[in-house]
Parts: sequence; structure tokens; C-alpha cells
Amino acid sequence: MKTRKGLTVLEVIIVLAVIATATVLFFIQKLNVDAMNRDADRKIAINAMFFSLEEGFFAEHGYYPEVIGPDNLPTMDPNLFTDPAGFLINTDGSSFIYEPSNCVDGRCRSYILRAILEREDVFIRQSRH
Repeated sequence: MKTRKGLTVLEVIIVLAVIATATVLFFIQKLNVDAMNRDADRKIAINAMFFSLEEGFFAEHGYYPEVIGPDNLPTMDPNLFTDPAGFLINTDGSSFIYEPSNCVDGRCRSYILRAILEREDVFIRQSRH
């Protein structure tokens, strides 16, 4: 009886196909996890803006600003005004949008904050008052 040494061509192809499939699935899952992490970062930033606007700016001034940024929301980390892609809030391409409304002379009565997410619907926070 002859014993064979090594693998047949078919066995090698099957092993390579399994490895390739596992690799593709791993990278697809990694892309999904990365997108979910960026979405979580966007939500954290929008919530920080919301609480800074409500508990800080509105509590002190009695109105909302027409534009937000580090100058009028100093309690926030300035990096949170930049989305994960590197775009500053309300600039072209940014996934962060601040929409003030009912504004007179830079004083607004309400606003909507939006974060455009990759894996979920748009995340929205709006003024309490």
C-alpha cells in the first residue's frame, strides 16, 4: 500500500477558498465596526454640543447663538466641532449640521443639531426651549 505525501490540488484550492472567504468576512465586519465607531463619535459630539448649548449658553444668555464654535461654547472640546472625516461643523462635506431658527440680530429662539450617520438614520437633537 502506497502512502501519499502532501495535499492534492483540489485540497489546496479548498483550503485557499476557505481562507479567502474568512478574510473577506473579517474585513467586511471590520468596516462595519469602524463605521459604527464613527457614528458613536458623531453622537457624542452632537450630545456635547447640545448640552453645552442648553446648560451653558442658553442658561447664561437666554437665547441660542446663530453660529456655534469654540468661541461661544468654550466648555466643549474644540475638536468635537470637527466630524470624523475632518470637516468643521456646517462646512461643505461635514456630517455635523447646526440649524438655528427664529433669529434676530444673532439671537435665536431654537435650533436643530444633526449628525449624518453611516449605519443609522440621522441623529437629531433640538432645542428644549
